[in-house]
Amino acid sequence: MQRLGDVIVLDLPATLMDGPTLIHPVALAGPDHTLTLVDTGLPGMLEAITAELAQAGYALGQVRRVVVTHHDLDHIGSLEDIVRATGAEVYALEDEVPYVTGARRAQKLPSPEQAQAMLGDPQLSAPLRAMLTRDPVRVPVQRPLRDGDQLPGGVRVIATPGHTPGHLSLLVPGGRTLISGDALTSQGGQLSGPLPRATPDLPAAHASVRRLAQEDVQTIVTYHGGVVSDDAGGQLRALAASLA
Repeated sequence: MQRLGDVIVLDLPATLMDGPTLIHPVALAGPDHTLTLVDTGLPGMLEAITAELAQAGYALGQVRRVVVTHHDLDHIGSLEDIVRATGAEVYALEDEVPYVTGARRAQKLPSPEQAQAMLGDPQLSAPLRAMLTRDPVRVPVQRPLRDGDQLPGGVRVIATPGHTPGHLSLLVPGGRTLISGDALTSQGGQLSGPLPRATPDLPAAHASVRRLAQEDVQTIVTYHGGVVSDDAGGQLRALAASLA
């Protein structure tokens, strides 16, 4: 867990397709001692999220809302558990809502026919097998969001489509912290663009990076990679220029 003022960056161990790693949901602390949780990790991470919040001096019951950056399983896997435990409202960009509610099939899943063929392969990895066989997340969204909407504390919603149709990022005032979801990635404090193989509309995703580069940013929190603090704004502008 890392604390950046009112921005609490969670460090959750996870096993993804490339192996063991850390993922970084974020909790935003409000002046009324409530929390806005941004993304919820993989399925089964309720206890890990609770423990990370406790390190920051908060209880899970203080979570009042969950903002979904997008519907990929590593971001909404524990959403149902969080909502069940806290009664929190769920917010997502309008274009992402049908995926979060389960009205539409997750964009990056193979077709049912392809999934059945893959499941017949005895060499299929356990994480991929689990992803293909689990029930989809189905959670009501109380507040569909639009680009420019503001959340408690003046946090601004920025539509950053490309990685998914309704991907969003958040800009936190004060410390000028950008929560990028998967619109950006990083490693060792060095910023990169979205992962190409997981981004169906790469031109739109690159346009979103250029959109983010217009903001006055001091710190960036990427879901995959964590905190970027060394000239984060300069890194972002250089990245956007390289993608032009």
